[in-house]
Amino acid sequence: MNVIMLLKPKETVKYIYEDSTLRQGLEKMRAHSYTALPVINKEGKYIGTVSEGDFLYYILDKQSNNMRANEKYKISDILRPDFNPAVKINVSMDEVLNRALNQNFVPVTDDFDTFIGIVTRQDIIKYFMNK
Repeated sequence: MNVIMLLKPKETVKYIYEDSTLRQGLEKMRAHSYTALPVINKEGKYIGTVSEGDFLYYILDKQSNNMRANEKYKISDILRPDFNPAVKINVSMDEVLNRALNQNFVPVTDDFDTFIGIVTRQDIIKYFMNK
């Protein structure tokens, strides 16, 4: 089986742009009750994943819980390098499972590193339970 069968396409996934403000990121996560969001650039390339912890550490480091102050910082300012790297569409299901051990979703990109969607941990578990 190919990961494409479990893919939630980009059109159905909530994501955020790297040049969005921290306030926009916090509001989007809160509105949808997410703990992490994929981050892309304006060209649609996957940049990384931002998590609740990233926001928390930023707020603690800057000692700023003022939402207005968070408008001057960008999502790209808090991204951790190599956190939740994307997989290519031709990845093995075993590798997808391995990646899902550390995060609720696995971002998927095409051969040009364009973000095409995610595979959720829940869908991966269901796949392996039915196998």
